[in-house]
Amino acid sequence: MTASLIHAASTGTWRLGDRTVNRIGFGAMRLPQHGQAFAPDALPRDRDQAVAVLRRAVELGVNHVDTAAFYFSRTRSANELINRALHPYPEDLVIATKVGPARDASGAWLPMAEPGRLRGQVEENLRQLGLDHLDLVNLRVGGRGSIAEHFGALAELREAGLVRNLGLSNIRPEQLDEAEAVAPVVCVQNSYGLGYRSRQDDFVSACGERGIAFVPFFAIAGAGRESGAGGNDPEELTSVAKAHGAGTVQIRLAWALQRWPHLLVIPGTGDPDHLVDNIAAGSIRLSPEELHRLDTMHRAAT
Repeated sequence: MTASLIHAASTGTWRLGDRTVNRIGFGAMRLPQHGQAFAPDALPRDRDQAVAVLRRAVELGVNHVDTAAFYFSRTRSANELINRALHPYPEDLVIATKVGPARDASGAWLPMAEPGRLRGQVEENLRQLGLDHLDLVNLRVGGRGSIAEHFGALAELREAGLVRNLGLSNIRPEQLDEAEAVAPVVCVQNSYGLGYRSRQDDFVSACGERGIAFVPFFAIAGAGRESGAGGNDPEELTSVAKAHGAGTVQIRLAWALQRWPHLLVIPGTGDPDHLVDNIAAGSIRLSPEELHRLDTMHRAAT
C-alpha cells in the first residue's frame, strides 16, 4: 500500500461534541509497557520509541488519542509520554481520558472513586498532560447501579470549564439513558469487536441513532482483553485477509469501520510498524459479500 493511502482520514470523520476527529485514533493503554497492560511485572517500553510512535501517529493523521492517568507501568506513564511527544498540542488533536477507577503507586486497583473525588482525578490528568481543560472525559463505570451522581459531578466540571465534552465507558444501555438526563453524552466506550460481544449490536446501532460515537476497546484483542489478540482466527477471517493481502487485525479494524459510520477505532501499539498497519486498515474496502461473511461469523460467536 502506498504511503499516500496510509492516513487516518481515509474513512472520514465523526464529531465528538464540539470537536471533529478522524475515525481511526490511537489508544495509549499499551504504550507504557511491553506485553500485557497493567501486569505488575511488565517491562517498561523504551521512552524514545513510545514518543516516536505518538509523533508518527499524528503525522499519519491521528487526531484522537485515548488515555487515562491509570495507564502506567513501573517507570512510564501514558500521559507523561503524550505530553513529552506532542506538547504543544496540534489544534485539531482531541485527547480523551477516563476517570472513576484509579491505581495506587504499586499498580493495584482502587475502588471506584466517590463523586467528590472525580475533580481530583480530572485535575491530575490536566497536570500530567499539561492542559488547562480536557477535550473529553469518559466516566468509566463497570457494573450495575446508578451513575447519576458521578455523572452529575462531571457535568459540574464541564460547566466550570475544566472539561469540554463528556462520555461513558464500560456501561449498560440503561446507564446511558440515565446520564443523558443529566448532561449530553458524546461517546460510549465499550468492549466490542468482530466476533466479540455481538449481543451489543443493538446498543451500538442505538448510539448511532442518537448521534453518539461508539468507541470499542479490545476491538482487536477481543476476549484476550489486556493480554492482546490471540492467534486462533476463524477461517472466514483469514480467507478475507488473504484476499486483501492484509493481516487479520487489519480486517477486524476495516470491518468495524465499514459496519457503522459512528464507530471510532482506537487501536494501540508501541510498535511503529504495527501503527502503520493499523492506520492502513482504514483504506481496506471490504466487498458486500465479505461483509456478509464476516457479519455471519460475528453473530454466530458467543
